[in-house]
Amino acid sequence: MLLPQLIEVVEEGHKVFVFSQFTSFLAIVRDRLDAEGLKYEYLDGQTRDRATRVERFQNDPEIPIFLISLKAGGLGLNLTSAEYVYLLDPVDPAVKPRRSTARTVSARPEAVFAYRLICPRHRRAENPDLQQRKRELAESILDERRRLIANLTKDDLEFLQS
Repeated sequence: MLLPQLIEVVEEGHKVFVFSQFTSFLAIVRDRLDAEGLKYEYLDGQTRDRATRVERFQNDPEIPIFLISLKAGGLGLNLTSAEYVYLLDPVDPAVKPRRSTARTVSARPEAVFAYRLICPRHRRAENPDLQQRKRELAESILDERRRLIANLTKDDLEFLQS
């Protein structure tokens, strides 16, 4: 589903961020982009010279796609040139995927289109209650006003890590 959308968006002259929390998933996307001859930049926690990668994507019209691991993309990057953002997996609510999209949106006066693509066979996609429970637990830990952290059990903490 992603590849046809990327091709269409790139053909229309837009720039795109593709985020995933899994570098192995981004590797699959890289293989597909290479097979299609689409140019891109890539950033994960192992990437050296991050500034050069960001600058190249931001300023080179020949590089329309930026593949970014969610954790690496959340560390001190100022990303402003994409009109489209794709989140590729059911990101753990504690990771705050909105951070990546929000940074893009707040830095641009133009509209930004954000999409979350979820594999239907993924265990989190199959169980929306699991997603909601994790979200509530993560928010209770981060939100002191709710005071739910005092009631967290060892099972709750193990559940958050699953």
